[in-house]
Amino acid sequence: MIKVGIVGGTGYTGVELLRLLALHPQVELAVITSRSEEGVHVAQMYPNLRGHVDLKFTVPDLDQLASCDLVFFATPHGVAMDMAPKLIEKGTRVVDLGADYRIKDLELWSRWYNMEHTAAEAAAEAVYGLPEVYREQIRDARLVANPGCYPTATQLGFLPLLENDLIDADRLIADCKSGVSGAGRGANVGTLLCEASESFKAYGVYGHRHLPEIKQGLTDVYGKQVGLTFVPHLTPMIRGIHSTLYGVLKAPAGDLQALFEERYADEPFVDVMPAGSFPETRSVKGANTCRIAIYRPQDEDTVVVLSVIDNLVKGAAGQAVQNMNIMFGFEETAGLQIVGLMP
Repeated sequence: MIKVGIVGGTGYTGVELLRLLALHPQVELAVITSRSEEGVHVAQMYPNLRGHVDLKFTVPDLDQLASCDLVFFATPHGVAMDMAPKLIEKGTRVVDLGADYRIKDLELWSRWYNMEHTAAEAAAEAVYGLPEVYREQIRDARLVANPGCYPTATQLGFLPLLENDLIDADRLIADCKSGVSGAGRGANVGTLLCEASESFKAYGVYGHRHLPEIKQGLTDVYGKQVGLTFVPHLTPMIRGIHSTLYGVLKAPAGDLQALFEERYADEPFVDVMPAGSFPETRSVKGANTCRIAIYRPQDEDTVVVLSVIDNLVKGAAGQAVQNMNIMFGFEETAGLQIVGLMP
């Protein structure tokens, strides 16, 4: 049994962590912080947690958090950069669900996030938390950088093709869609019901903060720089990421279905669907699952990979719990054996 704290518990990612950890067999929830909601019962704000979480929100206190074995940061960028190194020094391990430690090139990070990175030593130590690639490094990590939602779905879709050098890595295309919860819980005109419902739009075409993270991950796997066009879209649904990925084969590739099935055969949270399937976001709603399907339209040289996840679970809180399980030697599926919600 480990003691766990969460910094930033009022947003969608923080409450999703609470939902998952409340029933985890090896976790004692000890601290949940929110500066704006200090003293408020968690269940008062999120009544779905009544009877499961008996905590009040508190302001972040370093000593209180350091009494935990692990602290999750479900905060905007810049927060974990300040607090995580201090916790690590005190012996507390950290999983950051924000962006502070995802990108290794700190100059590049600063350009995309418009602030100076002040924790270079911690950033160099941080392990990127995509278990399907970095599981062994995660086991011993003191600091894990939990991947973003678009990067998770996109990397898992491209990985088998790049690992086997089957596609032109200079011309990758990721056409991705997200539900509005990906924008967070803060008030924003663009995510109001009247603005987002009955509509569909692209955004961040010139550049999105997840682009350098995706390119870094794919480059690490491929061993050379990749070229990626990444276009995100906002869809009128609450949860879900759908990534439609395109690559051009360099040579005859054999049985791609078998390639993907073999690559992910031992991965508990990647489901390679039967040939001819169309994975739906609703099939993974609430679950820590990535569902994938592979196509070669007209048997020509273009490969199309369809990859879906719940942006709040495998794209955030669920993957963070998966990383925690690996770090502490628990069953990797502990607390995450959740069937998707349909309809």
